[in-house]
Amino acid sequence: MVVGQMNNQQQIVSSSTDVTDNGSSSEDQLAEAHDVLRRMFQHISSVVIGRDDVIELVLIALVADGHVLLEDYPGSGKTTLAKALGQSILDDRAEDARGVVERFRRIQFTPDLLPSDITGTSIFEPANGTLRFVPGPIFAHVVLADEINRTSPKVQSALLEAMGEKQVTVDDGTRLLDELFFVIATQNPLDLAGTYPLPVAQLDRFLFKIRMSHISRDSELDVLRTVQQRREQTDEANQCVSRSEVLRARHATHRLVHIHPLIHEALVDTATQLRNDRRVYQGVSTRSLVLALPALQTRAMLYGRDYVDASDLEYVLPRVFAHRLALGVGAVDADLVVEDAMRPVLERLARAVLKQGS
Repeated sequence: MVVGQMNNQQQIVSSSTDVTDNGSSSEDQLAEAHDVLRRMFQHISSVVIGRDDVIELVLIALVADGHVLLEDYPGSGKTTLAKALGQSILDDRAEDARGVVERFRRIQFTPDLLPSDITGTSIFEPANGTLRFVPGPIFAHVVLADEINRTSPKVQSALLEAMGEKQVTVDDGTRLLDELFFVIATQNPLDLAGTYPLPVAQLDRFLFKIRMSHISRDSELDVLRTVQQRREQTDEANQCVSRSEVLRARHATHRLVHIHPLIHEALVDTATQLRNDRRVYQGVSTRSLVLALPALQTRAMLYGRDYVDASDLEYVLPRVFAHRLALGVGAVDADLVVEDAMRPVLERLARAVLKQGS
C-alpha cells in the first residue's frame, strides 16, 4: 500500500486528542500531515509513472529530514522525480525573508567540479571594495546531485557538512541552508569507469539507498501515451503544497507519533546482531539508529497510526541499514544479512507485545 492508495476510511488513529499550543488537536495535525503527503504523492505519481514505491520512500525521507541515494540506469526518471518533488513545493515565506531559495537545483557531478561550484564563492566588487557572496546551487529546497560518484572525494566532502548540519562554510564563514534542504543523489550501478566510490562517511549521510529497476510494460505504455500531456503542465499547476505545510507535517510527525521503548530496544538489538555477524566487516553506526527514528514515525503516520509498530521496523530497517554495511569476503547480499539480523529481534518484540497485552 502506498500513500496515493489510502482510502477515505483510513483515519489517523490517535491515542491522545490533546490540544496543542496552536489550538488544534494532535489528531488534526497528523491528519493534516497525512494530507500533505497524499497531495504530493498524487502530483509526483502523475509525472513519474510506475514508481509508486520509490515516490513513497522519497516522501518518507523528506518528512524524516533525511536524504536519498538513487541507484539506477540513465533515463529511468531519476531527474524527473527530483524535479517534480522540488516544483511541487511553493515557497510561501515572507518577501523580506533572508535570501532567495530556489525550489529545485540540479548539480551535474563531473571530474573537474570544484567545491565552490557547489557551495558558492565570494566575488570582489571594486565599486565599494567589498566581497559579495554568491550562493551556489546547494542553496535550494531540493537538490539533485546527479552521478555523485563521478567527482573527486574533495568535492563529495563538500556535501558532508551540508547534509549533516544544513550549513556550508565558505571563506571562514558559516551560512545556513534552508530548513527544508533535501538531497537526492544518483549513481549508475554499472558504468563505474572513472568513478570515485562513495566513502562510508558519505553513505552514512543518506537515510535511504534505493535501487530502482525497470518499470512494468503497462507503465511504459502509460509513459508514452501521456508524454505530451505531462509536457504541457504549467509550473503553477505543479505547486500542490507549501513549504510551511511540509515543515508542519515534519514537526507534527516527529512530535506526535509515539515510539515505545521496545522499539528502541529492537533497533539497538538489530544493530548489535549486525555488528556481531561474521559476514559483516563493519556494522551500522549509532547515527543510523537516530536517523531511523523519524523514518519509522513517518511510515507509521502514512499508514494511519500515531505509534510505531513491528511492520514499520520490517519495512524501514533494511532500507536504512543495508547500504551502511561493509561486508566481508564471500558476502554479497546486504539485504539478506539485515533480514537475518532482524528476524530474531522481531520475534522477541512480538513475544514482548503479546506478554504486555495479556
